[in-house]
Formats: sequence, C-alpha cells, structure tokens
Amino acid sequence: MILVIGSLNVDLVVGVERAPNPGETLLGSDYSRHRGGKGGNQSVAAARASGAGGAAVRMVGRVGDDPFGGWLIEGLAAEGIVHAGVVPLSGVPSGVAFISVDRSGQNSIIVAPGANSRLRPDELQPADFAEAQILLLQLEVPLPTVLRAARLGRG
Repeated sequence: MILVIGSLNVDLVVGVERAPNPGETLLGSDYSRHRGGKGGNQSVAAARASGAGGAAVRMVGRVGDDPFGGWLIEGLAAEGIVHAGVVPLSGVPSGVAFISVDRSGQNSIIVAPGANSRLRPDELQPADFAEAQILLLQLEVPLPTVLRAARLGRG
C-alpha cells in the first residue's frame, strides 16, 4: 500500500495577462476549479500510476465540513483512493489555493491552509502505517505532523 499523509486543497485558477503590481487590480479570465493540494495530487498520481491491480493508495488528511470538503473526498473516491483517513472538521474551511497564471505560464499561488493546518501529530498512530510499503509526505500540513509521520513510517 502507498500511504499519503498531507494536504487537500481546492485550486481556484484564473488567467491574467501579467502579474499585478502592488495595489493594482487586474481583470482576469473566468476562473476554473480543480482538486489539488500536494497530498491530494500525490494520491491521484500514485493511484493512476499503480493502475488496475496495482498498489492500493490510502490518503490521510483533513478537509472542512464545507461543500469543498465533500467535493475533495468525492474526487479521491472516484480515483479509487482509500479515504477513510480524510476527516471533515466541523466549523473549519477546507484548504484553498488561489492561483493566477500569466500568459507566459508563470504562476503565483496563495494557499489558505484551512483544515490542512489542523492535522495534528498525535492523530497519527502506528497502526496507520502497518501495511504501508511507501510513504509520501510534503510540507502543506504542520511540520510536527510530517516529522511524526516520517518517524512512524520508518518503524
């Protein structure tokens, strides 16, 4: 099994001619919405690379109890990712990334971590890692959580 512990974000992407100057407002294209977050992206990539009959992928993370959270979980399910470890938190927004992309393809990203910042180290237990053969981590959840996951993953 491939275990991914990390972030799930909704990416709101807008095209712009160029990056705005400080204090300037620019009009952009219509925005598009995508499932993202470094952890979510790793989960999807691992599931797709494994293919039918390949390694199972399990995601551990946090989302809000808002419509974005449900949408993110639906996306994991559609990819065949085991998502019981993705917990919606009451009264907390899901993570969102605001992404502008200029005509040359350069992007600027602002991440509002929301529920991702609430994944605590003590919520990770050795049993979560029992069947994991590969552990994927990134730094869009609190560093103490990543460090605990790395320690437990070595076990």
